[in-house]
Amino acid sequence: MHIPDNYLSPSTCVAMTAAMAPVWAVSIKKVKNEVSRSKMPLLGIGAAFSFLMMMFNIPLPGGTTGHAVGGTLLGALLGPWAACIAVSVALLLQALLFGDGGILAFGANAFNMAFVLPFTGYFIYKLIKDRTKSQTGEYIALGAGAYCGINFAALFAAVEFGIQPLLFHNAAGQALYCPYPLSVSVPAMTIPHLLVAGPAEVVFTIVIFAFVCKTSPGTVYEGKKLSFKPLAVLAAVLVCLTPLGLLAAGTAWGEWGTDEISKVMSGGAALGYTPGGMSGGFSWSAVMPDYAVSGMPEAVGYILSAAAGTAILVIIFKLISSMKKGDNGKNNSAA
Repeated sequence: MHIPDNYLSPSTCVAMTAAMAPVWAVSIKKVKNEVSRSKMPLLGIGAAFSFLMMMFNIPLPGGTTGHAVGGTLLGALLGPWAACIAVSVALLLQALLFGDGGILAFGANAFNMAFVLPFTGYFIYKLIKDRTKSQTGEYIALGAGAYCGINFAALFAAVEFGIQPLLFHNAAGQALYCPYPLSVSVPAMTIPHLLVAGPAEVVFTIVIFAFVCKTSPGTVYEGKKLSFKPLAVLAAVLVCLTPLGLLAAGTAWGEWGTDEISKVMSGGAALGYTPGGMSGGFSWSAVMPDYAVSGMPEAVGYILSAAAGTAILVIIFKLISSMKKGDNGKNNSAA
């Protein structure tokens, strides 16, 4: 679901970034006023969970791959505004350091995965949870929110892809950016997410949420013990397991490189050309492209990338926490 650069026109990227700007502004204000200093490091841990979940690629129908995001999970743990910030920072790190998702397309990716996903998932979760009184009901609510959240995000990404050939093409009718219209992009994105990626998001969300509630209930419930150690252990386990994401063969839909898009089959025929806006578009040289480390086996590079990304995210929010003067809300005992 990470839209690369040059799949969306520059004007689309500007519009999506402009749409996210007020969301980020409100999110920062909400986090500053509502998240206590003692809980601020949880945003770093939450961002790390999302970052790691997105490294676990799974095979999807049609020979492509996908991944969970964790937006609803973070919404349930931290609130949707904090989730927006955490996922946005994770997406920015992925784009800058690992080349996963575009730099120019960052606003669009954040809109889909840091806004649409966590807010949709959170409000569905709350809608169901507030009408149930059992823990089972809460898990059902969480699963429903996670499933709907990621599928709405996939739908928005599909629409952003699909409007490109309608709006931006050359005199010969060839698309300048994403070449696939809505009739192709919508089913290509939504069907695999409805069938596979959505259930995967549900499993990741419920399992991690249950673990957090069991080992660090103060993360979810006020007045309970807040412990970072179990969360750090879980993050370390996920880091070690990330090479499982390499087992999924194929490229995620809409993430083909300029060297392969002309050969991509759709409707029984190859595209046959490289869109002009892609071949001469913006290029970014990531430090560790595709989570690889030069000269090292893929699995080792993947683990090192996961560890580096996790550490950077935790440090960023730890530094933000240290600069926070007061402690809003109730304090929790950290262990």
